[in-house]
Amino acid sequence: MKPLRIAGLVVDNRRMVTKLVVVVVMMFAFGYALVPIYRTICEALGVNIIARGEQQGVSDATSNTQVDLSRTVTVEFDANARGPWDFKPETTHVDVHPGEVVTVMYEFRNRQDRTMAAQAFPSYAPATAAPHFRKLECFCFTQHVLKPGESKRWPVVFVIDRKLPKDVRTITLSYTFFEVGSQTPVEPAQSAGAKSPATGAKAS
Repeated sequence: MKPLRIAGLVVDNRRMVTKLVVVVVMMFAFGYALVPIYRTICEALGVNIIARGEQQGVSDATSNTQVDLSRTVTVEFDANARGPWDFKPETTHVDVHPGEVVTVMYEFRNRQDRTMAAQAFPSYAPATAAPHFRKLECFCFTQHVLKPGESKRWPVVFVIDRKLPKDVRTITLSYTFFEVGSQTPVEPAQSAGAKSPATGAKAS
């Protein structure tokens, strides 16, 4: 009976090891699939759904140009790259008055040896500040194509709504920049004299 009992334990141990291996493989697969899952959801809902929602507030922001000089809000900038490329703001933070039009530049560089199509998605902290952060111009509104080793600079032009709650003194604007689509779309043809996107400067 003893050899049978030992054999049974060996079988049980093998089953347990098999189950653990399956669990580890499933966890790894889930983590690896997070970006494709997010991409699929965005495509199903419309890849630019976040950007389109923000663009709806552009007309309201441009029509309200009164600056509240009695308040100063610190806007911090954060950049996260999901892939082998460089992505960062040219400044880490700015102090602005609600109602003031501000421009901040972001730098991009494709470190891959192939052309890629990518897009940035924004998030805000605290969340209550999001409805009051109005973008007049933003690279996050569209997808962009970068050639191998290509570098670009794109602006974010924004206004902080004067209706921002009084207790909010700091806003963090965070972008996540990642490749979109299983295949890179063909870059639109440009004339020989075409120039890179225009840069901006802070205006009051």
